[in-house]
Amino acid sequence: MRKFMLALAATVAFVGTAAAADPVRISVGSYNLNNLPFPVAKGLGLYEKEGLDVTVENFASGGSKTLQALVAGSTDIAVGFYDHTIQMQSQNKAVIAFVQLARNSGLVLAGGKSSTFDPMKPETIKGAKIGITSPGSSSDFFVRYYLQRHGLSADDVSLIGVGSGSAAVAALEQGKVDLLVNYDPAATFIEAKGVGKILIDARSDDGAKAIYGGIYPTSVLYATQSYIEDNPETVQKVTNATVKALEWMNSHSAEEIVEMLPKEFISGDHDTYVKAVENAKAIFSKDGRISDEDIKTPLAVLKSFNEKVAAAKIDLSKTYTNEFVDKVPAVAAN
Repeated sequence: MRKFMLALAATVAFVGTAAAADPVRISVGSYNLNNLPFPVAKGLGLYEKEGLDVTVENFASGGSKTLQALVAGSTDIAVGFYDHTIQMQSQNKAVIAFVQLARNSGLVLAGGKSSTFDPMKPETIKGAKIGITSPGSSSDFFVRYYLQRHGLSADDVSLIGVGSGSAAVAALEQGKVDLLVNYDPAATFIEAKGVGKILIDARSDDGAKAIYGGIYPTSVLYATQSYIEDNPETVQKVTNATVKALEWMNSHSAEEIVEMLPKEFISGDHDTYVKAVENAKAIFSKDGRISDEDIKTPLAVLKSFNEKVAAAKIDLSKTYTNEFVDKVPAVAAN
């Protein structure tokens, strides 16, 4: 009997150990819709199904704060923008993207009711107060690249960090900024609420090509090279769940996607938010793969105004990997 009880105890201990969830800290750079596949995966319970215990931290001020957290070691994986991996390589830090969420920019430039900026006359942007999510963010890059392409500089405008979502829309509505560069849902809210008008739209492929000269990949999952090397099984589980979320999103309506989201992710009224998701659907990756051709566009943009990137010899092959996406089981989420 004693041997039986010892064996039983050992079996229970083994089962308990086997069932223990794998902890992982994931930080997200604001709840703009470029990052939508992450909360969809959360809402569908896909991370839990992979045996993960995910702790989430949201930086509403933008992706640059998420990057800081990753480099500082206070988070394991970041939901942020691909161009950060290029910046980090120019600073001799290895940060690797391993799942693509948004294959295109999703950014718009909107003008408030009193704005005098005319995109057909780029010089009319001089003196404008322009709202961006945060300094060093991709919305910041958007403005700087636009200015550079038209013979202007950041000294010709005032760049003001206003976050994203409803806070960003409020800044435009209250006249704290004249122009706003932001993502959905803010982009949709601006026109739905009659706050302003979208003047430049990079949500479509054609719009992105007009602004950047090509497709501009944005939201990805990235981690330090050391974390990926030390935790390949955890990274694979996160990748499995996220790619299944992308597959699920591709086969479901905007309404169904919103119904699956955690409540804290939804801002504004329900119908307008559904419309925002519908407007943003075209930017999402279908399979999580990172294109070696498309990532040349963020590099070109950064080189145009970022001195460290321009001076560095950037090896794009070291900024991303499709290794984990290639190993995702070919079974769509239910």
